[in-house]
Formats: sequence, C-alpha cells, structure tokens
Amino acid sequence: MRFPVSKRRDGVTARTGALRGVAAGLLLALGMAVPVGAQTLAALPASPSFAEPLGAAKPIAAWVGFCQSYAAECAVDTAEAARITLNASTWAQIVAVNKRVNKSVRAMTDMDHLGVPDRWDLAEDGIGDCEDFQLLKRHLLAAAGLPKRAMRMTVVIDEKGEGHAVLTLITDRGDLVLDNKTSQILPWHRTGYVFVKRESQDAVAWVSLGGVTSPAMTANR
Repeated sequence: MRFPVSKRRDGVTARTGALRGVAAGLLLALGMAVPVGAQTLAALPASPSFAEPLGAAKPIAAWVGFCQSYAAECAVDTAEAARITLNASTWAQIVAVNKRVNKSVRAMTDMDHLGVPDRWDLAEDGIGDCEDFQLLKRHLLAAAGLPKRAMRMTVVIDEKGEGHAVLTLITDRGDLVLDNKTSQILPWHRTGYVFVKRESQDAVAWVSLGGVTSPAMTANR
C-alpha cells in the first residue's frame, strides 16, 4: 500500500505514523551492528576533502513538492551540528543503515512505479528510485541521533551522464557519499560523479557545487 501525500491533518498523521513504523522496524532490524565484511572507519582517507558550495542554486522541482508534503524532512535547524563527528558508534550506524536500505528497498523508476517522471518520497511501500533510498537513509540516521543538517541531499551527473541523487554526509573526515548503486561509502571526490548541487545547511534551499550541467530531475533507479 502506498501512503497518500495529503495536506490534510488526517493524511499527515497517517503518513507520520507509517514513517515511525518504518523507522522503528528498520532500526530494530539493524540492531546497529557492523555487518560482516563492512568498511572500517580506519579505511577512510587520512586527509579529508570537502565539496565547497559556490552560491545559490535552483532546487529540483520534485524536491519542492516533497518539502510541501514532508516539511519536517526539509526543515533546517541551524542549532544542529554542521558536521558529523565520526567514531566507532556513528560509523557503525551509517554503514548499517546504508547497507540495510540498499537491500530492503526495491529499485524502480517513478515512471514505472507511479506513472510520473519524478517524485520524491520515503519509499513507504518498499519501492523507490535513487532519491527515495537516500531520503529514507537520512530519516533513519536522524532518528538514530545524527544531525540532519550534516546530511544533505545532493544532485550529481552519474557515469551514464544522467541526473542522480545521493546523500552527502558532511563529517570531520570529509564529505562522504551514500548511494543506492553501491553500498561502498566513498569520499565525494572518488565517486566518479560530477557534483552539481545540494541542499543548503543554512536554509530550506539549494547551493551550487560547480557542476555545469543541472538535470531537471533525478529519475534513476
């Protein structure tokens, strides 16, 4: 069942309850244990690298619709930490959530799934495309206590030259990328992607990362 997007109080309440159930179930299943063979914190590059915002950017249209329906997911609390401090515990949470969401959500384009070119949500029915994977990861990591302000939705151009969405974690070890195409967590500059723009850390808005081509949507599985 797909939970309807509604501005009515009853629709919002139902969707919020469903999301709490999704979050609670996944966090319980995760147990926040490090999967066997998972990446280690020590394996990250010793020299951190950060993608520098270069000014304002136009948001993806589907993100605007997402924020109208999921306002709390887009809200920016400037009192939150702007960077995640990585330690054994936070790294275990990140690795576990990233891997579990990649395994549990069925990849499907919005056109095949919903008959629309691009729609952002939290994969409440277990199906989603690239941005839905990343939004769910952020929702779960924020529920586990990581600062949402340091987890920014990001638009890139992928290896096929197509628009794609990833989640950038801004950490004290550099900008790291969570992706549904791989469960390997990579520094942003080692993904092979062209970084176009991401959500601002200071307002409900977007900032440019210098990529020349800006896709109108992120419709990849």
